[in-house]
Amino acid sequence: MRIVIPGGSGQVGRMLARHFHAQGHAVTVLSRKPQVAPWRMVQWDAAAPGPWVNELEHADVCINLAGRSVNCRYTKRNRTEIYESRIRPTLLLHEAIASLRNPPRVWLNASTATIYRHALDRPMDEATGELGGNELGAPAKWNFSIEVAKAWEEAFFSAPLQRTRQVALRSALTLSPDRGGVFDLLLGLVRRGLGGAMGSGSQMVSWIHERDFLSAVDFLILNEKLSGAVNLASPNPLPNRDFMRTLREAWGTRVGLPAPAWLIEIGTFLMQTESELVLKSRWALPKRLLDAGFRFEFSDWANAARDLVAHWRLQRGS
Repeated sequence: MRIVIPGGSGQVGRMLARHFHAQGHAVTVLSRKPQVAPWRMVQWDAAAPGPWVNELEHADVCINLAGRSVNCRYTKRNRTEIYESRIRPTLLLHEAIASLRNPPRVWLNASTATIYRHALDRPMDEATGELGGNELGAPAKWNFSIEVAKAWEEAFFSAPLQRTRQVALRSALTLSPDRGGVFDLLLGLVRRGLGGAMGSGSQMVSWIHERDFLSAVDFLILNEKLSGAVNLASPNPLPNRDFMRTLREAWGTRVGLPAPAWLIEIGTFLMQTESELVLKSRWALPKRLLDAGFRFEFSDWANAARDLVAHWRLQRGS
């Protein structure tokens, strides 16, 4: 297959490009700053049509991951960049794909499980999940992430594409042993004795192992009956306190100092990020994937954590 990945220079993009390249597919990554890679890299500005549009002609799959990292403080400038870096490229791709004589047969667009409300009472699937915004028990500053997620999907589904199937990937925490990823950061806390419960510890953690994420993307590409929003998350989310305890056990330590909410607020301020990333309860279930027959390799966090720790150690020779 010919697979084009706009915005594919980040961790998830590299993960997907590496996966498809290893399978023998022709991979093209559209990037603002192309770098040397085993796959094709093409310049784009994510703002206007250009020669990059030709990469989509006769392509089989488009996977759009364009968007500024949310791992930052939500200052006015950062909020503007986070919003525009998602909405503008998505609308631009709409324009480009609609103009093609031979467009991709499927377009997967990044989204996020953060679109659902702060949920402590019940899980959220694609059919019954409640989108967030001004819910009780959630700080008003959390509304920004939800507004971005809603606008992102609205832009993606803003106009029907008759010859291209569209799937919004409502991804949970995607965990891989790669340097600088979410798992690497969480394991870093555990290794330093700081991997206890965060806040109350009751907030639900929705997660997905790298291999299941990649398998789910493969599944969605091949399954022509699936379109619309799809949750990419393990069927077994768990409370933060249990998530961190299991990660400590996988690493082989019992010590994990808890971090109360007030300390997390201070820590995230000093680290120039937002406490929402660890304090919001995300309780997403992959109902559409399961109903379609998808099988998870790592549905249980204990098995996933042990595998990730083993590969983390292998990568670093420890």
